[in-house]
Amino acid sequence: MRITVIIPTYARSQDLARCCLALQAQDRLADEVLVVVRDVDTETWQFLQTFDTDAIHLRSVTVRVPGQVAALNAGLEAAQGDIIAITDDDAVPHPDWLARIEAHFVNQDSVGGVGGKDWLYEGDRLVDGKLEVVGKVQWFGRVIFSQHLGYGAFRSVDVLKGANMSFRTSAIAGLRFDTRLRGTGAQVANDAQFCLMLKRRGWVLIYDPAVAVDHYPGQRFDVDQRLSFNAVAQADMVHNRTLMILEHLPPLRRCVFMLWAILVGTRGSPGIVQWLRFLPSEGSLATQKILASLKGRWQGWQTWQRTKTATFL
Repeated sequence: MRITVIIPTYARSQDLARCCLALQAQDRLADEVLVVVRDVDTETWQFLQTFDTDAIHLRSVTVRVPGQVAALNAGLEAAQGDIIAITDDDAVPHPDWLARIEAHFVNQDSVGGVGGKDWLYEGDRLVDGKLEVVGKVQWFGRVIFSQHLGYGAFRSVDVLKGANMSFRTSAIAGLRFDTRLRGTGAQVANDAQFCLMLKRRGWVLIYDPAVAVDHYPGQRFDVDQRLSFNAVAQADMVHNRTLMILEHLPPLRRCVFMLWAILVGTRGSPGIVQWLRFLPSEGSLATQKILASLKGRWQGWQTWQRTKTATFL
């Protein structure tokens, strides 16, 4: 099987260089590596002029629209492999990454997607911990992500993580990342939304902790700065996750999800109960979070209502 690796990137040439060197050290080399670059990204274009592109069969793909969704879709349009593996420019695939991915697709015809663990670093510190259940959508719509904490044997999941996911090309024929998702850069949940569309086609998604990358989250160039609160980024994130779940659940469970989201929610996307829980310790920040989250819920509902007859499969 031919393997294409897609790397969307923007102005992080040092991160990209580290990622490309890791692909050069793979036990099973990619048949092609597509680096998707913004037309205005001078830093990355200069780096590519100095890098030995032949060593990893690298070619560049130009995208003129900002945001990760546009970059990923441009990569999908250009990809020629039977397997499409996707990673971030700030990730470092382990040497057996592609070999393990290929083995899952070869051994199981029902598998449409394969992902794994991203060993997540905050600076020089590895984020430690273990969770058995990762990448699952609970019956009422809460999503358990935490792929960086997964361990044990490989198993079926609902969603994979963008820094470490791959797909059988025949399984995703006609599928594209959702352009309705909000955000000027990362467009949070584009990976999970894509995976759930594939699940609805009947394909199996596999999470294997041994399919691993090291992940050193790099600088973002939009309002979403990961560790600092921004009301616009918060509303965009909640909008995207709300839209994703409303499309995935059947009618009754959609209602349960919206009630849970508004009344309870999570620490990251609080409803009333979580707001009251963190109000004593976070003060006005807790209030800002719930207001932005409720705005995102409403906007997600509106987007779903306006576009629910559209076909994204």
